[in-house]
Amino acid sequence: MHNVLLEKFQTPHHTAPFNEIKEEYYSPAIQQLIRSSEEEITQIVENPDGPTFENVIEALAFSGEKLDVVSNIFFNLNSAETNDEIQKIAQEISPLLTEFSAKISQNSKLFDKIKKVYDEKNTYRLTEEQHTLLDETYNGFVRSGALLNDSQKERLKEINVQLSMKSLQFGQNVLAETNNYFKHITDENDLKGMPEPILQQYREEARERNLEGFVITLQYPSFLPLMTYAENRELRKELALANGKKGAQNNEFDNRNLIKEIISLKHEKAQLLGYPSFADYVLEERMAKSPAQVRDFLNQLLLKAKPFAEKEIAALQELAKADGIAQLESYDHSFYAEKLRKKKFDLDDEELKPYFPLQKVKEAVFELAQTLFGLRFVEVNTIPKYHPDVKTYEVFEHQKETGKDIFKAVLYTDFHPRKGKRAGAWMTSFKNQFIRHGENSRPHISVVCNFSKPTADTPSLLTFQEVTTLFHEFGHAIHGILANTTYPNLSGTSVKWDFVELPSQFLENYCYEPEFLKSFAQHYQTGETLPEEKIIKLSDSKNFMEGYQTLRQIGFGILDMAYHTDPEKVGDVKTFEAEETKATNLYPSNPETMMSTSFSHIFQGGYSAGYYSYKWAEVLDADAFLYFKENGIFNPEIAAKYKILLSSGGTKDPMELYKDFRGSEPKVESLLKRAFG
Repeated sequence: MHNVLLEKFQTPHHTAPFNEIKEEYYSPAIQQLIRSSEEEITQIVENPDGPTFENVIEALAFSGEKLDVVSNIFFNLNSAETNDEIQKIAQEISPLLTEFSAKISQNSKLFDKIKKVYDEKNTYRLTEEQHTLLDETYNGFVRSGALLNDSQKERLKEINVQLSMKSLQFGQNVLAETNNYFKHITDENDLKGMPEPILQQYREEARERNLEGFVITLQYPSFLPLMTYAENRELRKELALANGKKGAQNNEFDNRNLIKEIISLKHEKAQLLGYPSFADYVLEERMAKSPAQVRDFLNQLLLKAKPFAEKEIAALQELAKADGIAQLESYDHSFYAEKLRKKKFDLDDEELKPYFPLQKVKEAVFELAQTLFGLRFVEVNTIPKYHPDVKTYEVFEHQKETGKDIFKAVLYTDFHPRKGKRAGAWMTSFKNQFIRHGENSRPHISVVCNFSKPTADTPSLLTFQEVTTLFHEFGHAIHGILANTTYPNLSGTSVKWDFVELPSQFLENYCYEPEFLKSFAQHYQTGETLPEEKIIKLSDSKNFMEGYQTLRQIGFGILDMAYHTDPEKVGDVKTFEAEETKATNLYPSNPETMMSTSFSHIFQGGYSAGYYSYKWAEVLDADAFLYFKENGIFNPEIAAKYKILLSSGGTKDPMELYKDFRGSEPKVESLLKRAFG
């Protein structure tokens, strides 16, 4: 069978030939590429020459390039454009890839060669990047079980295969629960308070299902507006319950036992490798080095933020009292927070949305990237797409020295919800950047969001929160686009996990800067700029409900740490969750709902024992942006220094990278000052 995935892609920049890929190509291609990659490993192992940095460490870093590309294509589609067939293939190939990875990391002859180079590293004249690669390669093998005996290696292999299958299953269950629920409403009075554009969206959803009236789903662009604007409290409660029960309904998609199985396997894996817990195992490789350091950090923030959060909830309770509600519940939060926001800042999401058409916001983020980093984005139609909604761009970088623009990356943007797309927003890459044989091979980056679709007479309009989401994901994208390292596994966003959110959260800061907001917040019909007083209020509202948001994130971080520190304590998942998060809870706990069962970040998305990193990176981004604020938000000298940090990927210790940029370590006070004054 002719299989395009096994050939060199004959497309612009060798991008994925989506128009030629059939689903039945994936499994045979990945199996064939696993075999080819195994042959590359065999060549390294059987090389008769003595082991050197070049013929072992470097050769290994560049091995399996094609397999990485095809796996990235497949798993990115499994997130952005999945179906039953793709999910079935994922179940088939995930264990094969896990097994292959285990085979490499437990190849004792290969490890002997790596160890020899590692033990003799002082005899080599290595660059800083090469030193990092050598250390990461050696530690990676040790952390993957290279020092274990044969029976332990076998057990570790089994654990990794099971973990890959169970976390995949967890995510598929959440998606199924999201897609299986919808609320059909025929009486418009039940939707009192909902803005007309949202009603229009609900009508279109109903039409797509051949129903009269309105349909609300658990996809965020449908669910969040209802929780924010619907005066019908019972309806809010019903939707909140449906959303909060995902993965906990005693059906085939129930995730509670899966959670226990996942954390138990992770714990066993950590202990097998000589660590007290999975959290200890993970944090060894992070800026925060231990569970104790993470807990101290989260508790320090909790202490500062809780009084602010309690004050915020008391203000919402006052508003609710006027409506005859004696006890505020979590499903009331968004509704009354929006009321308070309107009252305090005279800001209404729906009133603001016409000033934030998606196209305009996207152009603004492009222009910001041009101002700070000399990047230019050109839309092209020659690059194949995996869905008609996707747009493709060539990205160029202006070289001051030569006055020329050089090609930098391919960017895919995919902005609207679909049945086959998971909720949320993310950045990913189809291909990493690297330098080999004198050629700088550039990355293929993708930004995926779930913004409401344009209707027949209205373009896609964003809430202000969605504007910040786009900037956030774009911050990740710039990190990938600017990548300029030799080795693919140290390139772009391949950095320590608690460092990876710095570029994304940093870029969000610009959304609150009046000078910048004025440049793009313009009404889609009249072209009128958002009035000055609204811009100032948006800027002032940056820290609105900051206490509540901080506590919510700290709660997730504490819970995540608890799951991965002491899994034996987890009996009933709901009881465990309630116990661990009670210090951060601001509303009564609902016995029917829980967060753990639908929290893909922890159990599927790679944030295990790492959710704290959002807050950790906030300290970094607050400190970094303060540096710009003090010297001008578009300051070219500071932008140039920041650009070096972004392009360096994981080539050196992140704290060193940060200090090179800022001149000092980040200060927690920078975050506290920004958040609470």
